[in-house]
Amino acid sequence: MTRVLVVDDEPNILLSLEFLMQQAGFDVATAEDGERALASVAEQTPEVILLDISLPGISGFDVLERLRADPAHATTPIIMLTAHGREVEREKGLALGADDYITKPFSTRDLVEKVQALLASRKSNSQGQEQP
Repeated sequence: MTRVLVVDDEPNILLSLEFLMQQAGFDVATAEDGERALASVAEQTPEVILLDISLPGISGFDVLERLRADPAHATTPIIMLTAHGREVEREKGLALGADDYITKPFSTRDLVEKVQALLASRKSNSQGQEQP
């Protein structure tokens, strides 16, 4: 089963995203802050990470930067989910290596479709590459 890590410090959003992803057929792990997110990724790498920017302690941008700097997680698909809709923040997230950037509020159907499309493109890319 495909594992999705949802990282958000807002309990209601965390619960609703967990439920949404489970309904879409994913195995879901959650984290309320950046440190827990990094620990969860180290424990078991998810296939996709939904990452909020505004987190207590380590920000979502910092989590993204740390994961992209780690060869073991450099290509893990990461979608930034945030209430920060300014273009400068979107550009920063994408420049740091996010695969997508979605502002809240968002359509739950669109989010599930984006996750599925990202997984499908990763799967087809990895199948198209020759293994050494």
